[in-house]
Amino acid sequence: MPRRPVRTVRSDSLFGEVSARLPLFEALPPDTLQHLVTAGFGRGFLTASLRARLRKAGYRDLGHLAQSSPEAISGIRKFGPVRVAAVRTFILNEIARWLPGARDMHTAGATGARRLGRLRDMPVERLPLGADAIAALGWAGGTCADVADRSRRDLLGTGAMLSDDVDRLVTTLARFLAVASAPAPRAADAAMGAPATEAEVVAARRAALLAKQDREWEEAAPVGERRQGGTSRTA
Repeated sequence: MPRRPVRTVRSDSLFGEVSARLPLFEALPPDTLQHLVTAGFGRGFLTASLRARLRKAGYRDLGHLAQSSPEAISGIRKFGPVRVAAVRTFILNEIARWLPGARDMHTAGATGARRLGRLRDMPVERLPLGADAIAALGWAGGTCADVADRSRRDLLGTGAMLSDDVDRLVTTLARFLAVASAPAPRAADAAMGAPATEAEVVAARRAALLAKQDREWEEAAPVGERRQGGTSRTA
């Protein structure tokens, strides 16, 4: 089944495509994420209809949006590139209320610079390319950052790559960065019986908050629209 196109503007470089597949924010402290969860969708930013679209798509708070990619958010109707950028700016302002230095560390530019730095530490040989292709494209001895700096049109124009090949590069680069920014998993033996991590605590608090919101919305709804027999009312 063909993938639904998203309404995002492609960057001149592959790095723009890669960034669109990565979360808006990374390395946020658990307590900051908890603040974003508790804030819901914030106040005075999104209209009721836009909030409804987000909820229908499975989003329930700013914390969820902060950990989602521009590509995923752009798949929601009425959330094009301009609105996604506005969402990021609003979340950054919320983060800055609790996290000192957030405006320097978590801007789109700062986040992108950190990601490019990680790609510079990865040799190009890690990519799904043969030695001949690497040499033909001038990447011998280079890094993944060199690849991310090239544009899709440029690569297709070389005749050495097809569109599917470029898609694989973008997917691989995005996976490298996602893995590099993910917290290290706890060892199984150490995890058994160990206290919950801060991230797990945040997830549990989010679930409890959502359950509370559902109860409040249900109690506030007209009697005819309330859940009956455990079946949710339709949107």
